[in-house]
Amino acid sequence: MHRGAAILLAGTLLASSAAQACTRFVYFGANGSVITARSMDWKSDIATNLWILPRGIERTGETGANTVRWTAKYGSVIASAYDIATSDGVNDAGLSANLLWLVESQYPRFEAGSKPGLSISLWAQYVLDNFATVGEAVAALREEPFTLVTDMMPGEDRLATVHLSLSDATGDSAIIEYVGGRQVIHHDRAYQVMTNSPTFDKQLALAEYWKQIGGTVMLPGTNRASDRFVRASFYANAIPKDPDPNRAVASVFSVIRNVSVPYGLTTPDQPNISSTRWRIVFDHARKLYFFESALTPNTFWVDLKKIDFSPAGGARKLDLGKDQDHTYSGDATGSFVPAKPFAFLGLKG
Repeated sequence: MHRGAAILLAGTLLASSAAQACTRFVYFGANGSVITARSMDWKSDIATNLWILPRGIERTGETGANTVRWTAKYGSVIASAYDIATSDGVNDAGLSANLLWLVESQYPRFEAGSKPGLSISLWAQYVLDNFATVGEAVAALREEPFTLVTDMMPGEDRLATVHLSLSDATGDSAIIEYVGGRQVIHHDRAYQVMTNSPTFDKQLALAEYWKQIGGTVMLPGTNRASDRFVRASFYANAIPKDPDPNRAVASVFSVIRNVSVPYGLTTPDQPNISSTRWRIVFDHARKLYFFESALTPNTFWVDLKKIDFSPAGGARKLDLGKDQDHTYSGDATGSFVPAKPFAFLGLKG
């Protein structure tokens, strides 16, 4: 890319992504270990709780009579949004799915003659329920077995516009977006980082420009999505590949904290800028799902190896409280309590 064009693109992306949030990256560690991290940045409490969802649940796409239907092949641990959607999660096969905001998203029209519908609240859950690897998920999604249907955000006058990232224990990665009403899949192990605006193809172009500068010379430091993309891309491969898995997780946490937004940040020209609410780190090899809230002093984890994901195990909930201010420490797997699964948001009728 020509330097002048790259600078112009960078400026355009900075302006367009000013108030957007969330970062996800994949770390490749020693001995083939893989760790996925993401932050959840939102301007208000997103009412997140953690859930254990067993195999065998019968689901629909929640889009009325014309809806996709399936039975969950895999159990999952997920972070909900408003207890009406899966915003992040992992399944017992080691697949990770992360939803991040993308204002440029445009979904296909759902009308008579459309393929069966899938509410956007279930997009990540559909993948976690059905696939063990990124490759399996991509192969199935390329066939477009459903029409993705968006809906209004709770308490807001705007549609949910998100894109989806996937990663697995091999380090494979995919980014799925809807641009101009069409599904676009970016599938490559090299796609370690995803933030928000712009669309992923433009994020890659910006990353190429910053590679020429070099992260040890200068890195962009604002909270904008494009700046966070550049920092995460550099740090994800600059931190050590420590064979001690606990130290590796510590390094990954240090990166996702570096690209987080200070809690409660307000700026006069950007009143809706989003604070980091929580962070998640998933160790694919050990199947440990770490959670850290901005309002609690402790990081805790859920050990998928200790969970009975059979239908008999039932659904269980870990109540994180308002603004995720409940404090848990260490292994919180045993703190989940039986609960009726939440109802996913969908079309009525």
